[in-house]
Amino acid sequence: MAKLKTGRHTSAIKQNRKAMKRQGENRNSLRKIRTLAKQFEAAVTQKKKAEAGKLLSQCFSAWDKAAKTGLIHDNAASRKKARLSHKLSQLAQAA
Repeated sequence: MAKLKTGRHTSAIKQNRKAMKRQGENRNSLRKIRTLAKQFEAAVTQKKKAEAGKLLSQCFSAWDKAAKTGLIHDNAASRKKARLSHKLSQLAQAA
């Protein structure tokens, strides 16, 4: 890392770079979670039970990873997972 002419604030510059990188990773993770949830919802509305089951496991994995890294709260992840699994069980009961 090149030093500034004054030699100050190099740590602040590095912290900013790290923050920007982490912000991008967090955005990508949340985007992935929301996309998977929307795909699951679409599969449930189209009554595609097999596809919804596969997407549900992917959603669970994504929620768990986000909760593990502190991106979202553990209870929020549990709540979302419970609601998705309830929708799948309703689809199974209706068929």
